[in-house]
Amino acid sequence: MKTKIGDIDSKFRYIILAAKRTRQLQAGARPAMTTQSKKFTRIAQEEVTSGLVKYDIVEETKPSKKRNPKETKESKGR
Repeated sequence: MKTKIGDIDSKFRYIILAAKRTRQLQAGARPAMTTQSKKFTRIAQEEVTSGLVKYDIVEETKPSKKRNPKETKESKGR
């Protein structure tokens, strides 16, 4: 069963977004909506569910070539 919370396609993404938004609120950011709740966690959850928290999904890039950890600048010159 796939969980869909608001426009979020994954419950894990929802948790990460809500946690990051909670940290922003704790650091002094203003809430994007008015709620009855005074708790930052609940405010963040409501904002994410309402679609007020914007996010981008960035594809992870793979390193082009791994460097041999034993190969250092010093060993190349010998």
